[in-house]
Amino acid sequence: MSYSARNDFSAFDLHLLGEGRHWELYRFLGAHPAEENGVPGWRFAVWAPRAKAVSVAGDFNNWDWEAAPLLPVEQSGGVWAAFVPGARAGQRYKFGIRARDGALLHKADPLAFAAELRPGNASVTAGLGSHAWNDADWMRRRAESPSFGERPMSIYEVHAGSWRRKDGNGWLSYADLARELIPHVRDLGFTHIEFLPLAEHPLDESWGYQTGGYFAPTSRFGSPDELRGLVDACHQAGLGVILDWVPAHFPKDSFALARFDGAPLYEYADPRRAEHPDWGTLVFDYGRPQVRNFLIANALYWLKEFHFDGLRVDAVSSMLYLDYSRKAGGWVPNSLGGREHLEAMDFLRELNAVVHEQVPGAITCAEEASAWPGVTRPSKDGGLGFDCKWNMGWMHDSLDYLRIAPQQRRARLNALTFSLTYAFSERFLLPLSHDEVVHGKASLFGKMPGGPEQKLANLRLLYAWMWAHPGKKLLFMGGEFGQKNEWSEARSLDWPLPDSPDEAGRAGLGTLLRDLNALYREEPAMHAKEHGWEGFTWLDCKNNAAPVLAFLRVAPGERPLLWAFNFSPAEQRNYAVPCPLAGAWNLRLNTDSRFYGGRDGGSGGRLCSTPGRVTGRPLPSVPHEDRLLLTLPPLAALALQAEEALP
Repeated sequence: MSYSARNDFSAFDLHLLGEGRHWELYRFLGAHPAEENGVPGWRFAVWAPRAKAVSVAGDFNNWDWEAAPLLPVEQSGGVWAAFVPGARAGQRYKFGIRARDGALLHKADPLAFAAELRPGNASVTAGLGSHAWNDADWMRRRAESPSFGERPMSIYEVHAGSWRRKDGNGWLSYADLARELIPHVRDLGFTHIEFLPLAEHPLDESWGYQTGGYFAPTSRFGSPDELRGLVDACHQAGLGVILDWVPAHFPKDSFALARFDGAPLYEYADPRRAEHPDWGTLVFDYGRPQVRNFLIANALYWLKEFHFDGLRVDAVSSMLYLDYSRKAGGWVPNSLGGREHLEAMDFLRELNAVVHEQVPGAITCAEEASAWPGVTRPSKDGGLGFDCKWNMGWMHDSLDYLRIAPQQRRARLNALTFSLTYAFSERFLLPLSHDEVVHGKASLFGKMPGGPEQKLANLRLLYAWMWAHPGKKLLFMGGEFGQKNEWSEARSLDWPLPDSPDEAGRAGLGTLLRDLNALYREEPAMHAKEHGWEGFTWLDCKNNAAPVLAFLRVAPGERPLLWAFNFSPAEQRNYAVPCPLAGAWNLRLNTDSRFYGGRDGGSGGRLCSTPGRVTGRPLPSVPHEDRLLLTLPPLAALALQAEEALP
């Protein structure tokens, strides 16, 4: 027996739903514990505007599709609802949606808070959680923190299913990750952990991007409250947590969002817009208010109900261009005749505006690989409103350059300097992500030229280049010990490697990352002005005789840091670097240190500038009245800090 719940919804709820602005949609639709006439049960509600009839079946009624019909909620734009007495938490269920052609579709709840593990795909009744949070101080500081651009951010990117495996190749649970992952990341000095998508998905050997249950944390690693416990533990340990989020596309699984009420609903009706050619998935209909509402409410759900500190928004480029990966004739121009996806642009602007208004201190970061202007410009100023954007150009250019045999690098140095021509056009994050260590691309270690010792030297040089370069940082798991094999989601990282006597030098990568992270966090010159020219000055970028670069990182009133990079396999003795601040400089970091697996070459200790202009490399931004004479080890970077602060 079921009782109508059509009057449970306020007129204001219905108004917001009609506008597509019900930011707590997950409290309105889905499955929720309730009581009617003193009888406990669950209220079920689902949006299916073209359905002829809707019912709910599950463990509570022996999966009888006729036992619990839902009734249409008046003035709701297609919501169906019912109260089912006797239903309890932890029971499986699905909606039975009778399409206009008479077919009965068995659909998982789009707003379910839990889902069963494969091979089943039913939703599971679950409340909003009962975790007792202990991160009030973190959340308060986050809301009151200074602007995003002034905060250091170095991110350790993690695939929860393959970071480490239990004996027998079993997954670590959310609780296991709290015990094992957090100390590891803290020890390395990162400020944040970023998880690849944790929303429910049907395939075990997956990165998580084929999302099936947008509001259901994957049950592979535990319950929703156990995920809350992991985030809480991160905050108590001083670590922020970012979630990879997928609003660009969704899979065609028959039990999920595809043709939800018998016709395209969440996706576009026109296949030239609905079909995503790269991934065999469907594109959300960003022009439909209820679909935009579903996605924005989902973003807020993860930020509010799980206390995530930010969202990395996947595949933004695919959202912005109507012709993305489509051949001529296979796409439809916008109303102005162009290739820009105007509805997706409006959605992203609204998403970012709402997130920043509703969750102060939370951030959004775009994986956007094109030259689209204004990705990090505020929405109100015509930009998309993201806090930062992945700098894919820096990543490709840096990796391509370091793949070159060191003897051939001198003529290609502009591949590295080019990133500074646009480094401050957006607020960038520098990514060495999971995408770069799969599908035949080789691991970061495997990309480097030469034998094992030279590969490790090049990898140390790459990390120094990344941390010294303006922009936030992201490194995929395994980079801290030079993972040899390509990453696979089906197995653990090669954790025995750094402890193997045959792999000397790998443990030094972790030591280097600790020191790079400490320098980045603790020195304002390294992060306070990392999104503008006021924090960066070239000292040497035009020497055609050697592949050497040098620059200054600065902040007003702070002691600047001078970075010098030798990308050649030969030592550079008495190498003159322009010095805009006369006086003493102290070595802060040398990637050739034996502590990092190097040979302890190069300048050390305290150095003093000497009078004498450096000729042949004029840079008008620096007066060049003094110089530092450095010995630069092969394939290494030095960082020196002035004893005097800038005015």
